[in-house]
Amino acid sequence: MSGIYIHIPFCKQACHYCDFHFSTSMGKKEAMVNALCKELELRRAEFEGETVATIYFGGGTPSVLQTDEIGQILNAVRANYTVVDTPEITLEANPDDLSEEKIVQLATSSINRLSIGIQSFFEEDLKLMNRAHNAAEAEKSLQLARQHFDNISIDLIYGMPNMSLARWKENIDKALGYGIPHISSYALTVEPKTALAKFVEKGLVSPASDEEAQEHFNLLNETLLGAGFDCYEISNFGKPGYYSKNNSAYWQQKKYIGIGPSAHSFDGVRRGWNINNNPKYIKSIEQDIVPMEVEVLSATDKYNEYIMTGLRTIWGVSLSRIATEFGPKFKEYAILQAEKFIEEHLLFVDDETLRTTKKGMFLADGIAADLFMVNLK
Repeated sequence: MSGIYIHIPFCKQACHYCDFHFSTSMGKKEAMVNALCKELELRRAEFEGETVATIYFGGGTPSVLQTDEIGQILNAVRANYTVVDTPEITLEANPDDLSEEKIVQLATSSINRLSIGIQSFFEEDLKLMNRAHNAAEAEKSLQLARQHFDNISIDLIYGMPNMSLARWKENIDKALGYGIPHISSYALTVEPKTALAKFVEKGLVSPASDEEAQEHFNLLNETLLGAGFDCYEISNFGKPGYYSKNNSAYWQQKKYIGIGPSAHSFDGVRRGWNINNNPKYIKSIEQDIVPMEVEVLSATDKYNEYIMTGLRTIWGVSLSRIATEFGPKFKEYAILQAEKFIEEHLLFVDDETLRTTKKGMFLADGIAADLFMVNLK
């Protein structure tokens, strides 16, 4: 089973922390939708023999699309690809776009999963992030969405400047109060060239320390596990039956195709990424050229990616799979590098599978980096 990711590169305004590709000008929206549909057609040979199980509208802000524009793109998917009878079709949405009329329209479309960018239920946090919605709209969107959708995910950001543990707990509790079955939660990261980075440089904002962010994560993990969620990936918590099939496929190295400017693709051997310029993307597609760069992955690249994604998930890293796919030297190296983390109770081995402990989970990316192979091909 494979997946299709569709990047919608438009936002009403720029969030201060975001470094994803988008434009705040909607002038080329119609041309972009047509280009996305054409890219789907141009690349159908890449998925010959594949069956699409997930379709994910990401961005940017996909909820700025009209329902008929979403339908136009989905029709292009079905016209060019083999799709399972009941695919998971996710739309990322901002609360300010989710009027009752819009939610009803989406509920009667093929969209069967909403991912709502709440980020915080507190006004001061939303203003600092420069979100397009306010706290009242955040709660209203969930009230309305729960009436029409069962499969809902929300995003929450922790590690905000001046966010106390008590306020973070209130954010979590508000989310649980709406009966949401899936929560994606990320630490606020100061990315280069963002407005937030400039605020930090000027001393206008003091980012949370690593220790504070870890405290927030530990509270999140403890609270959600107690509420019946599984932490199936370090940033993703789902109740049984509500794991994101799209994201799970990424972490398990399944094949996916990325449509739209800046979208990434992976076929098990190569990674590709489209140009991150809207006018150039549209012009290229109109000329029947997919503006994509491609990198062929070495065995070392594939091993490192497996380590990185595996340690972040509930499924861990299979030492047997490493030996089979990459060879015994890679397995020996992984075991050797893991020893110190096992001694520090950050990793453990269970049934030939390397996993992080509860203590090691928040440190998974750093641990993975120490297990990376750098000198074998």
